[in-house]
Amino acid sequence: MFSQIGQTIFENEVVAQTSDFNMGLEVEMHRASNQGWISEAPTPAGIRLDSPWITKDFTETMTEVVTPAASNSRDAIHYLYSIQNALRGSLAPGEVLWPLSMPPVFDDPDKIEIAYTTPKKHAYLEGVLANMGRVNKGLPCGAHISLSIDDRVVNLIWNQLSDQFASKVELKNHLYILLAQGFLRYRWVLTYLFGASPVAEAGYFDASDDQPTHPVRCLRQSHYGFDMAYRGDYSTVQSYVDRIEAGVADGSIIDTAQFHGAIRLKSRGKLHDMATDGVDYIELRMLDLDPFATTGIRLATLYFLRIMSRYFIMTSGLPTKEVNKVIARADAMQETVATEDPSAHTAFEAEGLAFLNQLYRFANQIQLGPEYLEALEEMIDRFENPTKTLSGQLVQHLVDGSLLAYVQKRANHYQDGALMSIQHFNGFEDMQTPLSAEDLKNNLFRGSYEPSGLA
Repeated sequence: MFSQIGQTIFENEVVAQTSDFNMGLEVEMHRASNQGWISEAPTPAGIRLDSPWITKDFTETMTEVVTPAASNSRDAIHYLYSIQNALRGSLAPGEVLWPLSMPPVFDDPDKIEIAYTTPKKHAYLEGVLANMGRVNKGLPCGAHISLSIDDRVVNLIWNQLSDQFASKVELKNHLYILLAQGFLRYRWVLTYLFGASPVAEAGYFDASDDQPTHPVRCLRQSHYGFDMAYRGDYSTVQSYVDRIEAGVADGSIIDTAQFHGAIRLKSRGKLHDMATDGVDYIELRMLDLDPFATTGIRLATLYFLRIMSRYFIMTSGLPTKEVNKVIARADAMQETVATEDPSAHTAFEAEGLAFLNQLYRFANQIQLGPEYLEALEEMIDRFENPTKTLSGQLVQHLVDGSLLAYVQKRANHYQDGALMSIQHFNGFEDMQTPLSAEDLKNNLFRGSYEPSGLA
């Protein structure tokens, strides 16, 4: 099962002894009235222009909570929960965070303001809006996961297999390309398991729009929603860079930052130099918000993503010449799964179960803990029972084609819970300078959960 890289990792017990991935979370949620309409309240003081932890995304109502990179999934969730509690505590009376990916109800899209952050970014967002054509396309929210490979893993592989790579940068790029290709190849599996946008509320579609005639698994990651028509090239890091730059050159996208593929390769330097300077992390952008979790994402989901990540770097990847063909087929499968009836078995059930069972064997072979095996068992159960998927559960609460009444109750429940917290940090609006990651940790967790450390 293992590739040579995987065998090296396994034989040196890296999986058992170190955190092989560091993880940061970004969760977008609209501010809404407690009746389920998009909020008309002013932006809370806690959402600062210069804050790295609570900010705005595309519109004034779209909040984004960002966590520091953590070395384990539990710490990442606790950071997210605590920062979200601080955000909920700063909302206006009668205001909530909307826990669905598809936006709350609205009657006039022209009243929805593009986010004002800095003049430069505001001008960029106006350009994005012009490129989209309508504000509606930019309203779906999601959960983004940033994954970076621990330096100890990279160094171990380099020390053992340096004769196979021209440089450590080339090795890192190879590992991140393996991750990107793997997640794109099996994006449809994640859409089946975690798609949670079966319908859109009033305002999102116009009467003349192409729209589904029945609830689906995932509006957001289908052609009806946020899924990007301009596809990336993940054959190599250089191919990825060239493809995005070509899109800017021919006007398909207005800027390199507008490439919102399901996977983004990220570096601390310029995109143009990524192949030579090296990829620093990847960003997974395909997950809907989980409305059954106050944070919008569950710990079991993060465990599952970590299993997938380990599997992709420890097993053989795709031949370079086959990458685009395989991903094109996976994109077609993704669209099929995203637009299926959430209560029905997917057309690719046999393939999905075969992949999950392979992951289960892999997890046992590398001796992952029971929490990982339990997460896998839950996902296998969802493939066998579609009504246990997120969208499969949501459609049971539809009333006249709407989830408004049900989600309104959940949003108010999460808001009440945050306001009843024994302690949450109220100081984002009072800080004279943005909080560092260490300061954030010290302020959030006084006398409560103590994260083991930052990545």
